[in-house]
Amino acid sequence: MAAPAFAQSASGQPLSGQEADALRAEVRELRSRLEALESRLGASTPAPLAAAAAPGTPASPAPAAVAAAAAADTAKKPADETAIAWKGSPQFTQGGKAFKVKGRIQADASFVSAPKGLEDRGLGFTSEMRRLRLGGEGSLAKNLSYKLEFELSDNAVDLVDTFITYKNGPWQVQLGNQNAFWSLDELTGDTSGSVMERAAFTDAFNFERRLGLGAQYTRGPLMAQLGVFTDDPSSLANSSDGVNGGDENNSYSIDGRLVFAPRLGDVQLHLAGSAHWRRLGRLADSSTRYRQRPYAHGTNTRLIGTPAMTVEDETMYGAEVAAISGRWWGVAEYYHLAADRVGLSTVGFQGAYGEVGYFLTGGDSRGYKGGIFTTNAPAHPLDKDGPGSIQVALRYDWLDLNDRDIRGGTQNGYIAALVWSPIQYLRFNVNYALMHYTGATALPSGDTSYNANVVGTRFELDF
Repeated sequence: MAAPAFAQSASGQPLSGQEADALRAEVRELRSRLEALESRLGASTPAPLAAAAAPGTPASPAPAAVAAAAAADTAKKPADETAIAWKGSPQFTQGGKAFKVKGRIQADASFVSAPKGLEDRGLGFTSEMRRLRLGGEGSLAKNLSYKLEFELSDNAVDLVDTFITYKNGPWQVQLGNQNAFWSLDELTGDTSGSVMERAAFTDAFNFERRLGLGAQYTRGPLMAQLGVFTDDPSSLANSSDGVNGGDENNSYSIDGRLVFAPRLGDVQLHLAGSAHWRRLGRLADSSTRYRQRPYAHGTNTRLIGTPAMTVEDETMYGAEVAAISGRWWGVAEYYHLAADRVGLSTVGFQGAYGEVGYFLTGGDSRGYKGGIFTTNAPAHPLDKDGPGSIQVALRYDWLDLNDRDIRGGTQNGYIAALVWSPIQYLRFNVNYALMHYTGATALPSGDTSYNANVVGTRFELDF
């Protein structure tokens, strides 16, 4: 594209030196844009713009060149180009599909004061790697995604969330190893909880992920969940011989949950109920127990628990209520389990908890999505000269394992928790729990009512 030997302005007068310099800069910018555009399109090296016919005279770009340069500013990346984003770990996106690396590290140190006269080496100081988890999640096609996670816990490698999901409008169907629509406290992630350990009834009643098929329907504030499940993968493995695993395990359950979560102004409400029925099948030939630790996972000691029972089927139901308002939140749950014993009367056990919490740092609040609590990034993280987020919580936790001829004992827990999250994905926990027992493991004196004090600490990284 050649310009006249003596370029002129719109008024017909020769260009000044300043005007000529401005046009030269514009041509250089347009040449750079054209070269970038040609490179993106995979074409050969673009032909250079013609030099001015006379020294010191800039070339005038053709209209087509100007349009091409403008298009280069808004050109999208090719469909086969991989985009990488950082969301606690690398997330790769290409052609409408995505993959994200996931992981979790939790390390605990705790101390359980043994009641005077109770000799149990499982009490006192303990430390452990609570969880080491690694996996990933991504999309396979339109509406179809997956998640795969392995966890090292208790010196064993287990599958955790491992499923494929089909989602279309308000419907979602999930197949694989997953939670069976348990309580709010169980479904809330362990790195999103306000205290280190979940409610006592969740462990005592054997809540866990199980292999099955679940469906979910969501419309506005209403969510309905229903599924059919077998058992956890380790209990179904061929290496698990006898009545407790492998092909001898033909247990199954039907589990459902209904959630109503309206938002009233600045207040997020949560009302829910769940019901569960499980047929133990050939597992009924084995012995079933319901028991619980003294709040610290690092000890295998159970101060309360039922004797072994032959249970044919279990029926459970629970109720949930929660609210979030600014820095405040409150939550309470109740659960009841009825164990139908072979040849004997049905016995019922129950548990509940109530909690109130508050963020000490301004701008922070507890997250909520999909019928469970989630975490929000700190409003003022440490890497931006802020304190991070600091939250405190008080919880009362109750478990009753007494009914009819079964005297498993009761546990009342009074828990105070402090959680500091300096940046997103990283948290530090300090908990104190006063545990009061009735009908627990007997002391040498024969006393079954006493207290235990628990101090727990944890650091966790979740990405």
